[in-house]
Amino acid sequence: MNKVKSVLFAAGVSLALAFTFSCGEVDTGNQSSESSMSSSSFGENGDSSSSITSNLSSSSSGGDSSSSITQSGCPNAVTGNGTVSCGGQTYKTVKIGNQTWMAENLNYNVTGSKCYAEGLSYVSADSVAKNCAKYGRLYDWSTAMSLPSTCNNGPSCASQVAAKHQGICPSGWHIPNDAEWTALTDSVGGAPTAGTKLKATSGWGNYDGKSGSGTDIYGFAALPGGQIAVGDSHGIGLCGYWWSATDYDVSIVDSRLIRYSSEEVLKYDFYKFVLFSVRCLQD
Repeated sequence: MNKVKSVLFAAGVSLALAFTFSCGEVDTGNQSSESSMSSSSFGENGDSSSSITSNLSSSSSGGDSSSSITQSGCPNAVTGNGTVSCGGQTYKTVKIGNQTWMAENLNYNVTGSKCYAEGLSYVSADSVAKNCAKYGRLYDWSTAMSLPSTCNNGPSCASQVAAKHQGICPSGWHIPNDAEWTALTDSVGGAPTAGTKLKATSGWGNYDGKSGSGTDIYGFAALPGGQIAVGDSHGIGLCGYWWSATDYDVSIVDSRLIRYSSEEVLKYDFYKFVLFSVRCLQD
């Protein structure tokens, strides 16, 4: 699987640098930019997120660390007939290969989670709510895993991660680990073309005069919910990011990324304090 390594800043070290926020990663500006975005790539906040330069003065907590309260999974879950219900919401599910996945991003409201563009003064409350309704909520890693916020930056919390780690998923479901994400992409023909097959048939930005949406032939219906990092929201309509339960080291996780401008699913190492989407996998 193609693997992208993002470099932001070292844990515990405060920096004041200018970074370019692109659809794929937070980097130092040496990545090639995406091209020819249509208006469909702007999302509810009315702001394209593919090329935003921001002055950062932050530690690795990024201003978006999770609550110190360890949270339990979505309660009173009921699974059956192609759905799972919990927290007052019902999600579609889909079987792909030997796995059963949620066919929607989790939208379970817990402390530390946010809707895309939440807290931005120029975005209406109605637009923020629509982002959650369409794309689900965004979570930093420790919040998604129902672990203490200190797990975002170390020391290692590997001993607290179960083989099938429920986190904030419904009972009987868990946060997929790296191997389980790989099993998904393998079962649809491999990571290089899995993005096209897993993306929803609408909702992705255009590039080079072509739609970035997919065929969704397996019913996974991946949508580009973007991310929240260093106090701002980026990438809605362009990229979807999803957590795994597998931490690369004390501050980085092996996540998954799908871009509007690519056919592939990327294995992508990113810092735990950034807020991403969650897809749950049945035990």
